[in-house]
Amino acid sequence: MTPYAAWAELEAAARRDADARIVDQFAADPDRLSWMTLDAAGLHLDLSKQSWTRTGFEAALSLARACDLESRRAALFAGEAVNSTEDRAALHPALRAPAGADFHALGAPVSAQVDAVRAEMKLYAEAVRSGIETGASGRAFKTVVHIGIGGSDLGPRLIWDALRPLDPEIDLRFVSNIDSRDMAEALTGLDPETTLIVAVSKTFTTHETLVNAEAAKAWLAAALPAAGLDRHFIGVTAAPERAAAFGCGRVFGFNDWVGGRYSLWSAVSLSCAIGLGWQTFQGFLDGAAELDRHFLEAPMERNAPVLMALAQIYNVDGLHRPTRTVAPYAHALRRLPAFLQQLEMESNGKGVRRDGSPVGRQTCPVVFGEPGTNGQHAFFQQIHQGPQVVPAEFVIVASTDGTSSESPLWANALAQGQALMQGKTEVQARAELIASGASDIEADRLAPHRTFSGNRPSTAILMPRLTPRTLGALIALYEHKTFVEGVIWDINSFDQWGVELGKVLARAVLKDVAAGEPGPGLDPSTAALLTRLLR
Repeated sequence: MTPYAAWAELEAAARRDADARIVDQFAADPDRLSWMTLDAAGLHLDLSKQSWTRTGFEAALSLARACDLESRRAALFAGEAVNSTEDRAALHPALRAPAGADFHALGAPVSAQVDAVRAEMKLYAEAVRSGIETGASGRAFKTVVHIGIGGSDLGPRLIWDALRPLDPEIDLRFVSNIDSRDMAEALTGLDPETTLIVAVSKTFTTHETLVNAEAAKAWLAAALPAAGLDRHFIGVTAAPERAAAFGCGRVFGFNDWVGGRYSLWSAVSLSCAIGLGWQTFQGFLDGAAELDRHFLEAPMERNAPVLMALAQIYNVDGLHRPTRTVAPYAHALRRLPAFLQQLEMESNGKGVRRDGSPVGRQTCPVVFGEPGTNGQHAFFQQIHQGPQVVPAEFVIVASTDGTSSESPLWANALAQGQALMQGKTEVQARAELIASGASDIEADRLAPHRTFSGNRPSTAILMPRLTPRTLGALIALYEHKTFVEGVIWDINSFDQWGVELGKVLARAVLKDVAAGEPGPGLDPSTAALLTRLLR
């Protein structure tokens, strides 16, 4: 079957499924729960509350096969130039593979280099934690300030929030915003003698990161002798010569085949390895590697990233639902929605195919979310009773502290998925009002306001506990889901040209700021705003 024919089949199936109620499918197909739930790398997935019937699901699988997903998956792991616009591999699985693996990028072996950098990271992290590695005055480091933006910030920040001890031996603070307030908050209360700065930038030219790194260097220089200043400054980059020229005492490298939003498995997360300890960081890598094996080996109909991707494509393109919410029911995963915004929207927010022709359909949905139960008191009103259908994902941790039951937390997650699917009819709402003592007139008036249409899809991802391994598996699951979607939409998930235009224009605006007036190339609106800001 051609991709064109498979798309037509999926769209036809979705039109039929649009009128089918999810809750009725469990009676119509008694096996639904078994073929729509699976376990992978310590995660349990339940997609049985998705909108497809079995026919719709089979149409989605046919589409994946028609798009040659299996060979594209093989190309990813083989290190071929899947990033076609930059002629690069996208080989993040190599970064979490066990020592001694044999990955190649564009034919060149890379695993030995990955192992060497990982060993260097381990030695340095352990030296900092043990006090062997010290600052200029010989005192042990107590705080790491991690400077980065985008993929150099969101991934490590998610790892730290998810796995940090309540009272860490070495604290970790993050700076990403060019607003000086961000740096001021991070440095407040710190002792320069016991503070280590880790500046992360793939090219070491990122404007926001360099401005913040200069501010941090000036803060250190005001309190420390010049001779030992570089012991407090570490660079993580694919351009080591630039980091050394900047004044970094040590530089940890990674390759250009590591995309920023896929780089948290590399030296980009050195700060986390220091703050958490190497054993914890290694467990994080191991969990992702286990999910990699699942993605490579499981048949498509039992493959977690494939099913997650197909559910989204069915919603977005089949049923025209251009948004999705992610609600992690664990405070430690509060940064997950922000991380997924970059992972998915920067990867797949594209309007042209790999050959440069228009896509002609919706690609990545708008992703948003908040931790449960906070989101229930904010935007859940919209997803329950608003006119738009917003598919939801609930990430549920059975025990978030490892000692006590978290049933009030995850009971809310289960109830939200149930409510989205079942809804409540006006007849039911009216009967409840009458039972509570309302008059017939009052019940008639209020029942429409207490009616829920239901039939709104959701996916649940469960884990017994949030551990380094389950966190690694969860992130790898979403990475591979994003890749599968890109294959089916026939787009390049590994470039991000949409990020660049604004950065280029910002440099031009800064020249106008230095000149004290708008330049001739500015449009009237931007020129007027700049003039007002220059007053």
